[in-house]
Amino acid sequence: MNAPVAKAAFTAFPRNMPASPVGTIRAGSEAHRALMCRTMLTTHDPYKPALIDWPVLDATTQARITSLPIWDIAVATEGRASRNVSTYAATVADPLMRAAIDMNAFEEARHKLVLGDMVRAYGIDLVPEPAYATPRDPEWAFMVTGFSECIDSFFGFGLFKIAKDSGFFPADLVDTFEPVMREEGRHILFFVNWVAWHRAKLAWWRRPAFALKVAAVWAFLIWERIDMAKGMGNDNTKAQENNFTLNGSKELGVEIEFPDLAAICLAENDRRLGVYDTRLLRPRFVPAMMRLALRVMGKGRLLTA
Repeated sequence: MNAPVAKAAFTAFPRNMPASPVGTIRAGSEAHRALMCRTMLTTHDPYKPALIDWPVLDATTQARITSLPIWDIAVATEGRASRNVSTYAATVADPLMRAAIDMNAFEEARHKLVLGDMVRAYGIDLVPEPAYATPRDPEWAFMVTGFSECIDSFFGFGLFKIAKDSGFFPADLVDTFEPVMREEGRHILFFVNWVAWHRAKLAWWRRPAFALKVAAVWAFLIWERIDMAKGMGNDNTKAQENNFTLNGSKELGVEIEFPDLAAICLAENDRRLGVYDTRLLRPRFVPAMMRLALRVMGKGRLLTA
């Protein structure tokens, strides 16, 4: 297959979404459910991983990319995410909501296929892939996946921008991965709206328990990242992979201070999510923490630079 045909497979996704209607939608309403689900379904890009014509890289570029300490955990993360999301989808009775969550699961599985094809194309050695257990609490697993993606995508958007602008990722490889980045934005957009919709649909006496569950998921994710940062004993491989989101600019050959990295991530997060209907909720926690950190550091001017 030649390159033009392969690239054509990535053009189905609308690059410019229609202007958003004026107004708001009440969380938990039928209009909210319809908008969040149909946004997930109608913006799906039907590209096929098997049609990707991976660009030929020069030896230096290929060595840089294959040396990044992220590919093992990236493949495993997508595999686990697909299992978690599909398991929760099977518990959802509402046909439209289930279709949207199934689409999310399908795209997570497709990300794994894309990464698997890439590591084979460029000869990247991976550790044996773990077995993905079916979660005992599907809702918990879905929430862990969703909130984790809210963290990882925020930093991933910024690092992808840095890799693109610095030339670390050549233009052809940037084009190849762009659909995956767009899908990550769609996933976190859908997830935060699902959280609001699901909370609003619960009986009032069940909402405190759900709020505690959300807090427990955040506590779990924070502890998980602290634990990984310790290096998991004498093996610091997981620590290197986990810290990539915060220290990844150095791996990309770019020396950048945290305030500048945070500002880039905030701008990219706003840009990527800004194309969707403004009535849909956006992830708030991680961007708010980054803005707070910049203000505490006296770097608030970077937010408007």
